[in-house]
Amino acid sequence: RAQDMTLAGRPYAEKIREVLAHLASQNPEEQLHPLLHKRDVQRILVIHITPDKGLCGGLPGNLNRLTGQFILEQESPVTLITVGKKGRDFMARYGRDVTAVFTDIGDRPTFTDSLPISQMAIQNYSSGNVDKVFVAYGHFVNTIVQQPTLLQLLPMEPPEEIEAAYRIGYIYEPSSDEVLSNLLPRYVEMQIYHAILESIASEQSARMVAMQNATDSANEMIDDLTLVMNKARQESITTELLDIVSGAMAVEA
Repeated sequence: RAQDMTLAGRPYAEKIREVLAHLASQNPEEQLHPLLHKRDVQRILVIHITPDKGLCGGLPGNLNRLTGQFILEQESPVTLITVGKKGRDFMARYGRDVTAVFTDIGDRPTFTDSLPISQMAIQNYSSGNVDKVFVAYGHFVNTIVQQPTLLQLLPMEPPEEIEAAYRIGYIYEPSSDEVLSNLLPRYVEMQIYHAILESIASEQSARMVAMQNATDSANEMIDDLTLVMNKARQESITTELLDIVSGAMAVEA
């Protein structure tokens, strides 16, 4: 179910980014929406999404290392919003600046569940408290592979090359500015929600693989111990037979 939700939402998340890139390219630099304005970076916000529970292999550790390394590489201070207990515990342990914590979102979150996170990110950027917003999450590739990913949300950076289909002079109603203004907050909300879905799918897949590996290791250990037990039992029987034969030979003598 987690994989189906992720794969179902991925086309929408990708398409809204393409539409916004086209809209942004049609507007002059001075008329861009506040969420697209680039500023000198004084503070960075990272939305750090990790699992609430363990037993899912190296996924939480990989995500924590990704964000931790990113923080160390930045010249500007980094503020964190953690989603999930594993990320919260890691960042608190190393004394990072965590301004908000969201836990127990569940395995099947709704779009509404992610809105407080999105609104906090938009408010922080719009008010000038932060100058860049990133989201760190586990990108679901397949059941075996989960890729830790760090994506810049704000300011949104349109692709360098806009596809030929989007270079057509589309007419937006009521206007491209108004469509862009209404669509940009939805873009941030959708990207964060989709990142949570990707993380849940990655978590469940990693847990399934980890449990399968643990089961295989346990079965292998059982086989090895059974072999050792059988050898010891055979050695004991052989010793007892030798004692009986030796005793019988001694009586005959």
